[in-house]
Amino acid sequence: MTAADTDTQADPDPRPRPTTATAAGPDPAGSAGSAGAAAATAPTASALGSPAAANPPGTGAAAADPAYAAYIAGLPRVLAGAATLFRDTGGRVLLVEPNYREGWGLPGGTVESDEGETPRQGARRETAEEIGLDIEPGRLLAVDWARGSGRPPVVAYLYDGGVLTAGELASIRLQEEELLSWRMVAPDDLGGHLPPTTTRRVLAALEALDAGSGPAELEDGHRVG
Repeated sequence: MTAADTDTQADPDPRPRPTTATAAGPDPAGSAGSAGAAAATAPTASALGSPAAANPPGTGAAAADPAYAAYIAGLPRVLAGAATLFRDTGGRVLLVEPNYREGWGLPGGTVESDEGETPRQGARRETAEEIGLDIEPGRLLAVDWARGSGRPPVVAYLYDGGVLTAGELASIRLQEEELLSWRMVAPDDLGGHLPPTTTRRVLAALEALDAGSGPAELEDGHRVG
């Protein structure tokens, strides 16, 4: 589920990632998707300007440099999550209902950056896992710096999934291990289903979509800049 799921759509899901399962049809009315490394002596040169930092972790001299590894381990943590915004022909938004907490969310989840996954790749993978639709995400609609209690900040990426056809909606198959149902929700009703930060994020994404503008820059769902 989503790394934008606390507020709640910003906490990474700590559980093992299950395989996609086949579920019954939709709810006719809908599932949602620590810093703590000990401080160590940093290299004498600045982090990103040092010769060691020029080598990606795990390659070359950096991989064999304990001081560099300790420095990286002590840096502040930032998590990343990605979700996709799907609509129907009436402009309603696809939401999913998780089985492990109250409320709803968008199809999405934690970006598996440790495995080299990018936000766009993560959004596509999570969509395929959670609702059984393998759809290439469209343009980036919003980037949200989402703070939360007891976790590092999450950079939440929200992509355009486009308008789903009747056939695509009928072919949705939920990930039974995580999701209970799905539904299409009008923009005016999102606040009754989503946490406040997520509601603001989705509405900002819809505004960017309607205006044909660039991605909305957000902090906790609020526009900045």
